[in-house]
Amino acid sequence: VGTSISSVNKFGSYWASTAENATTANCIYFTTGNVYTGMSDPWVGRSVRLVRDSRESRGEAFDEDGASYKRFSVSATSTVRFSKGNLQYHAVQNIWRFAGKQYMCVGEGNANIAQNYNGWIDLFGWGTSGWNSGASAYQPWSTSTADADYYPGGGATNNNLTGDYAEADWGVHNRINNGGNRTRMWRTLTKDEWQYLLGDNTSRSGKWGRATIRGTSSSYTGLVLLPDDWSLPSGVTFVAGYSSNGYNTNSYTTEQWQKMESAGAIFLPAAGGRSDGTNIDDEPVWQFGDYWSSSYNSDDDIYGVGYGVGFSSLSINTAGTYYTYNGYSVRLVRD
Repeated sequence: VGTSISSVNKFGSYWASTAENATTANCIYFTTGNVYTGMSDPWVGRSVRLVRDSRESRGEAFDEDGASYKRFSVSATSTVRFSKGNLQYHAVQNIWRFAGKQYMCVGEGNANIAQNYNGWIDLFGWGTSGWNSGASAYQPWSTSTADADYYPGGGATNNNLTGDYAEADWGVHNRINNGGNRTRMWRTLTKDEWQYLLGDNTSRSGKWGRATIRGTSSSYTGLVLLPDDWSLPSGVTFVAGYSSNGYNTNSYTTEQWQKMESAGAIFLPAAGGRSDGTNIDDEPVWQFGDYWSSSYNSDDDIYGVGYGVGFSSLSINTAGTYYTYNGYSVRLVRD
């Protein structure tokens, strides 16, 4: 009664959020031998233990730092979590962020790339994190059309965006505004990891396919990646691998895609590409998707090329070699 305290370490009682009637509320009691449900006068002091609904019931696929809850195998012994969207950069504000939705991309706006461009870009030359690696072209707005300008170290033609040159990796060097806002939180997949992720192995068999997401005014095409621990939600279908239907192999409304995303699916939009400085016409948005790896093609002694993943409605190349001055998408991961 009032401020009287009794039975500490002998008796426990916790409030429920429901009232029994106009004068009493529900609670539970427990002792060393029993647990009871009951009701109590609301003026009695009882413990409160709060809960949160599960992330599945809340429809959440990514944590507070923007990393997927579900994991994806990138080797026989390692897994990663994907960022919640493609990487984007604003030169005037000097801000890095992830796209607001997985299927969003800047598209034709990338033709405006420049140090003083007051807008977002999401197609980058290789290793253009903003860290001075010794390369001539290392800024995210760089548009040099000379491959040698992008060599990390300034002269070597076989340095990856790892080890001594890890800071040339966009995710290692930069704070991602809506991705934890700390350096060294993220990284780019290597060539071998991309190949394993999209390869024919026990962990990843049947875990990727093409799709179109149909919005109210636009449609978004791209590649769907399923996590290792995958369970198809009710009300949607998924067809893996190649199909003559291309991006229409799987077709989702935004509501259906939300079910897929909540279950852990990742979407890589066909965000197009940029070549020869500011040209975005050779690989149009929603037709082609190209994503950088952190690996350099050391087998090519003539041209400066980095490895990446490329796809269209008809094909996918998990060991694509691209001129380092071309602008391609970046999708970061966390270990």
